Order: sequence, then C-alpha cells, then structure tokens
Amino acid sequence: MLDPLVLLALGIVGLLAGFVDAVAGGGGMLSVPALLSAGLPPIQALATNKMQSAIGTTIATYTYWRRGFVSLKALLPSVAVTYAGSLLGAFTVKQVDTSVLDLIVPIALICIAIYFLFAPNLSDADRAARLPFPTLVPLLGFCVGFYDGVFGPGTGSFFTIGFVLLFGLGITRAAGNTKLLNLVSNLAALTIFITSGDVVWPAVFAMAVGQIMGGYIGAHAGIRFGAKLIRPLVVVISIAMAIKLLVWP
Repeated sequence: MLDPLVLLALGIVGLLAGFVDAVAGGGGMLSVPALLSAGLPPIQALATNKMQSAIGTTIATYTYWRRGFVSLKALLPSVAVTYAGSLLGAFTVKQVDTSVLDLIVPIALICIAIYFLFAPNLSDADRAARLPFPTLVPLLGFCVGFYDGVFGPGTGSFFTIGFVLLFGLGITRAAGNTKLLNLVSNLAALTIFITSGDVVWPAVFAMAVGQIMGGYIGAHAGIRFGAKLIRPLVVVISIAMAIKLLVWP
C-alpha cells in the first residue's frame, strides 16, 4: 500500500509528465523514475507508467482532434496496424536480444534533435509530402509501434519526425497525429500488462488526476504556441532521452 504523501507526489509528477507528453512526448523520463522511487518493481513501474500515460495521452489526443489537428479518418487504417505492430513487438521482445538498441536509439534521437534544431523550414505550415500519406503512414505506424513494443523510449519523437519529414505535416499537426498513434501503441502493450496483473492501480489513479490536467494544458499550449514551443521541446526531450539511455540504460 502506497503512502498518501507518495501518491500526492506521484500526482504532481503525473501533471508534469502529462504536459511534456502532450507537447513533445518523453514524459516517461519523469514518471518511470518516480514510480521506481516509490518502491515499485521495474515491470510494475513500466506497466503502471503505460496506464497512467495512456490517460493523459487520451486527453491530449482529444484536444488536438477537437481543434482539427488530428486526421482521424485518414489515420484509421494506421490505428489498427500500429496496434498490431506494438502487440507483435511486445511478444517479440521476450524472444530476442535488444541490447543493440541501447546504442542505436540514442544516436537516432540525437539526429532527430539536430534536424529539429537546424532545419530551416520547420513551422506549422504543411509542406509537400515526400511519400503518399494514405498508403505509407500505416507502414510508419507498424514500424514505430513494433519498436514501442520492443523497447519504447523516443516513440513520440520517431512518430513526429516521420510525419514532418516524410509526410510534410506542420509541427502542430504532426504532434496531434503522433498523440493518436502513440496512444494506440500504448494500449497494445497494456493489453499484456493488464492481463498479467502488473498495473498498480492506486498509483495509476493518483497520477491520472495529474495526467488529465497536464495533458489538457500541454495540448492547449502546443496548439497555441505551435512550432515555437513544440520544436525546442522536441530537441530538449530527444537529447535528454539520448543522454539518459547512454548514461543510465
């Protein structure tokens, strides 16, 4: 049984993580260490983090969608494929050695940070797509969803860079579409975690209150300030995740 003060602290962390997740992704860098510090074993911490994060991401996704920044109809095929990819990744991770990702993922995140930092034309305006959206976004969803099921860190950054670089979306629309597919990917992992009994529900309920507020505030901040907020936060979060993975894998 978690102490009430610990639950209060987790609620505050949930608010901060929800805000970060809604804008740029990467809130797990705050919430997972907090859950581990509260005494949860690693598997329970990861499962509980997925559950509480899904709540905040749902709020953020709904907010972006209400403001017209989520292409829901166009993404429906990708939703199913992303779910399948993440579920397959969650099953695959038990069969393969993923240690090579400890080096590859930080390098990829640093490359994303460099692109968002120095690319001259990144804005909220859509540009010409390099690849056809309807046919190849499902492939993006499957690949990143599979990665999320296998490993996880940086999933939001990989979705965002895909939408911006390959499909020409403005940064705010990219963030909105990212939220939907990231939510679907999390739900696939939760299918396994919940049935295995790994989710610590008191911690989820405490953090959910903060996640709802953080997801709502973060989504509105992302919509209001657009690329001026999302772009630097993606850079900071990507570099921070890369350092975390390299120094504390």
